[in-house]
Amino acid sequence: MVLAAVIALNPLGIEVTHATFFANEALSRNIWGSIALTGMAIMALIVLLEWGIRKFIISRRARGTATLS
Repeated sequence: MVLAAVIALNPLGIEVTHATFFANEALSRNIWGSIALTGMAIMALIVLLEWGIRKFIISRRARGTATLS
């Protein structure tokens, strides 16, 4: 989740977001729109992957302590 926030809030990410949603030219919005939506989808996948790995590690640790004793 931190990685997604860093990507979105760095100067390049803010510039892409501005060009995508707030630009006055339709051509700029059309070009950057697909790039920004693809980036958002990739960031969502990163967040879901990070969440799944954390959940797996936590459940693995909980199961591992019960089987050792």
